[in-house]
Amino acid sequence: MLATRHKHLPVFIGAALALAVQSLVAVAAGQLLTLLPARPVHIVAGVVFLISAIVMWVRHDESQGKLDESKMNGFWASTWSVFVIVFIAEWGDLTQLATAALAARYAAPVAVFVGATAALWSVAAIASFIGNKASNLLSASLVQKIAAGLFAAIGVALIAGLV
Repeated sequence: MLATRHKHLPVFIGAALALAVQSLVAVAAGQLLTLLPARPVHIVAGVVFLISAIVMWVRHDESQGKLDESKMNGFWASTWSVFVIVFIAEWGDLTQLATAALAARYAAPVAVFVGATAALWSVAAIASFIGNKASNLLSASLVQKIAAGLFAAIGVALIAGLV
């Protein structure tokens, strides 16, 4: 979604930095995750995905466009904006929970951090590139509806115990 509104590079850099910080947090919290039962964590994550899907579905494109475009078009402003959005959005995300679980299971926090961060950076690079190109082919509202549908499907899968 962010890559449809900003250029590819600041989206990637902002997302990559946020994901690296989130991986570090996840690895650090890995030992604490072993104290929580997995099923309630999945149900809560599923509900969060469903709520996010509903918010994305009903949000009007105009509400997102109210940002001061002159401030958001600069490289560093876009990078910072993406960092903040991704950093906040990734709290309690499945990848963060999986990273914490791996850190809790294996006594190799550096390897888990490097592996998780490299995987997330790869996905961020692909998503920012494709998202930026998709903005030329698809409207932002259509991309938002597709993302909402995917979030809803993930939420239902989590609650149903399929994931």
